[in-house]
Amino acid sequence: MKQWIMVWALVLAVPAWAGEAQPVGEDPKIEQRLNVLAEDLRCLVCQNESLAGSHAELAEDLRREIRDQMKQGKDDKQVVEYLVARYGDFVLYNPPFKPLTLVLWLGPLFFLLLGGFVWWTVLKRRRAQPDDMVNTQTRAEAARILEGKSE
Repeated sequence: MKQWIMVWALVLAVPAWAGEAQPVGEDPKIEQRLNVLAEDLRCLVCQNESLAGSHAELAEDLRREIRDQMKQGKDDKQVVEYLVARYGDFVLYNPPFKPLTLVLWLGPLFFLLLGGFVWWTVLKRRRAQPDDMVNTQTRAEAARILEGKSE
């Protein structure tokens, strides 16, 4: 029985020997730059998640690629230009305003104006309709039906 207690004590003590997690990269400055830059980039697989928070394989590959470019001495702007050239503006959370992204930027405004125009048109038509669309003969007939005097 004492042997089993010792074995279980050793098994339960194993996690205590675990060390602290080491950063992925060896240069803390590059890792800090990578984390800041990756927050502004979109994961191409997850699409609604930043590159920094994604656990997809492609996201890990992109972070590794960014890290390698930073080690080559490229600044953040050059790294972003490389990613945009390779993957398009979709990789950016805030795409630039240019003819290709015109619909993306102006689309919501267009639909808002279209909705306002439809609303205004419907209100204008309602105002143009006469208030008393029902004539007196129709009202008298409806009153007889309600009173139970229909012929």
